[in-house]
Amino acid sequence: MLAVLGVVASAALALLAWTQPWFRFTTDAGIVEAPGEAAAPALAALAVASLALGAALTLAGPVFRVVFALLELAIGLGLGATAIGALVAPYESAGTVVTELTGVAGTDSIESLVSAVAVTPWPFVAIASALGALASGAWILLTARRWPGSTRRYQAVRLAPADAPRTAAADWDALSEGDDPTDGPRDDGGPGNSR
Repeated sequence: MLAVLGVVASAALALLAWTQPWFRFTTDAGIVEAPGEAAAPALAALAVASLALGAALTLAGPVFRVVFALLELAIGLGLGATAIGALVAPYESAGTVVTELTGVAGTDSIESLVSAVAVTPWPFVAIASALGALASGAWILLTARRWPGSTRRYQAVRLAPADAPRTAAADWDALSEGDDPTDGPRDDGGPGNSR
């Protein structure tokens, strides 16, 4: 449960960071904020994938837990790369907001128009969510084999014991499952008797 909560919490944190302002560009035309949506557009898709993975983990068997752990590690790397890429190159990642305000395009042109760039805490929150995803993926990978199995709710249900006498309902159930109910032993007194 702790691993699943870690996956969900890191994904929720990434989504929250994606909706907040990451940079404030000061230009002659005024101050313009660049949200995470503009600075790191891939963040939302990665976070939603992580949420779906967290939901799938609750039903997964041991083999799929390992697969999901590796996927969560990849998602964590993607979240981190996206956030760090935006921090390293704010003009390239979020310059479109300046273009919308000024009509000037091109990284060099935008950089010459901007007199100051202020970084908010939200890119670092996104990096923290990436670290949380990496930690959750590693934890799942290390503990996947020790998780309890699925409950009876998700196991196949037999409606009747195997040695129960044949009934019309049992024959219908066998047909529904793809079995031929006439393949079993006959109760007509032997092969020489006819009905």
